[in-house]
Amino acid sequence: MALTYLHTMVRVKDLEASLHFYCELLGLEETRRYESKKGRFTLLFLAPPGQHEAPLELTYNWDGDEGLPSDSRHFGHLAYGVDDIYATCQKLAEAGVVINRPPRDGHMAFVRSPDNISIELLQNGENLPAQEPWASMESVGIW
Repeated sequence: MALTYLHTMVRVKDLEASLHFYCELLGLEETRRYESKKGRFTLLFLAPPGQHEAPLELTYNWDGDEGLPSDSRHFGHLAYGVDDIYATCQKLAEAGVVINRPPRDGHMAFVRSPDNISIELLQNGENLPAQEPWASMESVGIW
């Protein structure tokens, strides 16, 4: 039996806030969209530029998601490689995103999406040299 990886799906409560986070702040791009009037939901597929083979599927239910867990930590996390972990975290912090696990080591950071999805950011290539304020910054919350 051959398996093919298709996508990772997360539910979102506020489609515009999620698009802002994933597209404008993280740099993903929308690769396709499906809207079901009968089912009253929208599916958006996002991926890093040039990496459309393993998309993130955002599922937005038009009538809400009553009864779903409010903390999505049970999901695990999404991981993205970035060219400059410090610049990425600075951009996110300036946009009001809490850096839950700062990139003290020049390699790894964690943040949360508007829907409480844990996002791991990893430095592409070699770790960057330790840099303030990140090197002495404490972790915040659960990541």
